Amino acid sequence: MSVLPHSSARRRTVVSAGVVASLALGLAACGSGDKHTSASAPHHGNSPSASAPGSFDAADVTFAQMMIPHHQQAVSMAELADGRASDQEIKSLAADIEKAQGPEISTMQGWLASWGKPASPSMDHNMPGMTHGSGSSMPGMMSDKDMTGLKAAKGKDFDKRFTEMMIGHHKGAITMAEDEQKKGRNAAAKKLAVAVVKNQQAEVDKMHKILGRL
Repeated sequence: MSVLPHSSARRRTVVSAGVVASLALGLAACGSGDKHTSASAPHHGNSPSASAPGSFDAADVTFAQMMIPHHQQAVSMAELADGRASDQEIKSLAADIEKAQGPEISTMQGWLASWGKPASPSMDHNMPGMTHGSGSSMPGMMSDKDMTGLKAAKGKDFDKRFTEMMIGHHKGAITMAEDEQKKGRNAAAKKLAVAVVKNQQAEVDKMHKILGRL
């Protein structure tokens, strides 16, 4: 009669030991995963556009930090077309710019958040040469005077100013995107840079044709 309780107790001991071992392994795995999680890993699995998984370098950070205000100004310029532009093709182009660049701004803001980097280059003290304001040293950016002049224009005068300014603005974005293609490391950032060059060059070609008939 004494054998059965002894065997039962032994089985319970083995099972308990197994449970403890499993828990220990599970905790160790969790600790290991936390240790090896990088700042570039996506924080929101259901929002792939909000982060850029994989390694990144200073060029990727600079590209996002500088392209955000660059895109924001392009959107602001495009918004002025409503009620000011007289050419239908200009109106359509402005709408396309808003539609394309608005989501790209959100995407790049998500990247910087997932990388643990500030949204503005002027706030990033770890980036050499990035202590200037976000509106300076960026190719194609319009001055306050340029923007004031565009706001005051209407009709054909607006159409011509807008086209000339946006050509220069787009060329600046292309220059920045080409630099990212050469120096960047993050796959998502480089993919966006390729799209910027392709799409904005097509719009530059289109605007040159529009400008030729205005």
